[in-house]
Amino acid sequence: MSRQIIIRADDLGYSEAVNLGIIKTVQNGLIKNVGVMVNMPTVLEAVQILQKINPHIDLGLHVVICMGRPLQNACQLPSLTMPDGTFKTSKMYRKATRDFVSLDEVVSEIEAQYQRFVKLVGRQPDYFEGHAVVSDNFVKGLKIVAQRHHLKYLEYHFDDQPTLVARQKLYIEMDSMEPNYDPYRTLRTTALTKHDDGYEVMVCHPGYLDNFILQHSSLTIPRTQEVAMLCDPQTKIWLWDHEVELIKYSQL
Repeated sequence: MSRQIIIRADDLGYSEAVNLGIIKTVQNGLIKNVGVMVNMPTVLEAVQILQKINPHIDLGLHVVICMGRPLQNACQLPSLTMPDGTFKTSKMYRKATRDFVSLDEVVSEIEAQYQRFVKLVGRQPDYFEGHAVVSDNFVKGLKIVAQRHHLKYLEYHFDDQPTLVARQKLYIEMDSMEPNYDPYRTLRTTALTKHDDGYEVMVCHPGYLDNFILQHSSLTIPRTQEVAMLCDPQTKIWLWDHEVELIKYSQL
């Protein structure tokens, strides 16, 4: 009997170079699940290309409150934005000693990003989760909008506890920020770890590098390493030899 795992690519829309890397992993690689950052300026063309390459790909809403600009007027979101109208950075969230996010403001912005996703993609997201921010009110806001629209919400836990989605437990592997990261090793760990009560998930951030990413993201070289691993024919052969099937969130 084959073992089923999920491999997910986050950050579509982050930059043109990231988009190119993700598109390659869908067209020539293993990716069947892609998280979309709908507030970023390069997202529209990238979504259109992915839908043309694979009309059946799972597209998730990767909600962003720490990169780029909000979809709403920044003046209405003072807890989330800086004087120049951009979102507060992930570093500001990490250094904060309290949760400065206004629940009302974040719910309003999450709702706006959900509505933009539906307009861009033409349907509800196949899954729904947040990008790179630890904030109790952000998590509460995500849950509120998920319940409002009956979305498949993926709550990420930082204590190695599984996420419950569609009555299934998901065990997350995301090592790309670790020193000496080896995506081949993480994939093998994900594929060979068996849970009778759920599924293993490898979260990837494949992409190439451009000036925008080098200036705005602390995750750089591992993105290119993941593109190489996900498009390596030997990776597909290894999965086949070990009877590992890649599935989509919509199959849960």
